[in-house]
Amino acid sequence: MTQTSPKIVVYLKTFCGWSEGVRAIMRKYRLAYEEKDVVKNPAFRWEMEQRSGQPLCPCIEVDGHMLADVSGEELERWLIQNEYVCKDAGAAAVPSHTARVEPPAKTPSLGKTRLPGKASKSRFFD
Repeated sequence: MTQTSPKIVVYLKTFCGWSEGVRAIMRKYRLAYEEKDVVKNPAFRWEMEQRSGQPLCPCIEVDGHMLADVSGEELERWLIQNEYVCKDAGAAAVPSHTARVEPPAKTPSLGKTRLPGKASKSRFFD
């Protein structure tokens, strides 16, 4: 296990499922990192492309090692294999239970609903 905190820079998009997966892993293991949003700042996108050699993100640089176009699962696997985190360490950071969310109550229908894209005849233009 690494004694000091690794230097982590992540190149992410503002709204992206893959980027959110990387953020989730960083939260899970409580890792400090510098986030560079390539959508909000085009200079970060250029920097990412120069450092990773490709245009896809997310990209994560850990202590100078670039992980290009990776998912949260791939990042987690790499961190465990390279002993940056312990497999069981993240379990303590995640609650063992989740709050139950009730589905919304069904509201009564107000008559026949029209399906989107379905043609119907208009009584004014027949």
